[in-house]
Amino acid sequence: MNAQDTLPDDVAALRAALDARTQEVDALRAEIEETNRGVLALYAELDMQAEQLRQATELKSRFLAYMSHEFRTPIVSIQSITRLLMDRVDGPLTPEQEKQVGFVRDTAAEFAEMVNDLLDLARLEAGRVDVSPAWFDMVALFDALRGMFKPVLTNPEVSLIFEAPHGASKLFSDDRKVSQILRNYISNALKFTPSGEVRVSATCETPDTITFSVRDTGIGIPPGSHGEVFQDFVQIDSPLQRRYRGSGLGLALSKRLAELLGGHVGFESEVGVGSRFYVTLPTTFPAGVAGDAGPAGLGGTAATPPAGDRHAG
Repeated sequence: MNAQDTLPDDVAALRAALDARTQEVDALRAEIEETNRGVLALYAELDMQAEQLRQATELKSRFLAYMSHEFRTPIVSIQSITRLLMDRVDGPLTPEQEKQVGFVRDTAAEFAEMVNDLLDLARLEAGRVDVSPAWFDMVALFDALRGMFKPVLTNPEVSLIFEAPHGASKLFSDDRKVSQILRNYISNALKFTPSGEVRVSATCETPDTITFSVRDTGIGIPPGSHGEVFQDFVQIDSPLQRRYRGSGLGLALSKRLAELLGGHVGFESEVGVGSRFYVTLPTTFPAGVAGDAGPAGLGGTAATPPAGDRHAG
């Protein structure tokens, strides 16, 4: 057999190999196209589910806002009537009547707090919360909080202590939202501290951040419940919790407000020893944070501190 005889055999072998490879490529192309169609279908399904989730969240927010507004009117009426009764506008009360009216007043106040929490949650989820940063004095903030809680310090065995801020005297942020976070922390600490103290402090741990802490000597939180603390509508089961009703939203709102301000929250707790809840915030509110607060759509208005005040305090 010479070279001329083997040439057709080589061409045929090459053609067969080429045909086999072509079939493999066609099969692979078909498989890729099928996979692409599956991916496109999956993306379409994810988009549809995301839209359904968005609509469900919007409906829930509308429902919460509507119901909260509807509840607010009768609550205000009840509070006004109990105030008139306690002021003896229509005449004196017997000790039993005063006790019952006080019970109604306290219950209405708890109900009003729940409604306010629901409204705040609805606004946050609807992206209708604006951030209005400005320079404010932290000593003045602590003074306002001290005055706010003075009327509710009815337990003589608990002291509320505000330490002088360390490392900075001023903060460029939204003072109302910072105050709301601390009010939630302090309120919780007072509820679950039968005796001892609740101590509020502020420390600049880095040049760019400040950490507010609320430390108590209360009942503490079991380790198994630590992961639930900042979730919506969660209340840790305890004898004191059964005595004090609430919406279970205070800490969840604090977490969202902290994130809205460019910060984060956290806590440490030991059963029988006490808890420390803290929030770490930038000393100067970063422009653009509120507009990029994540999928919940937490919108806001960021401001830039005046150039002459950037290093105040």
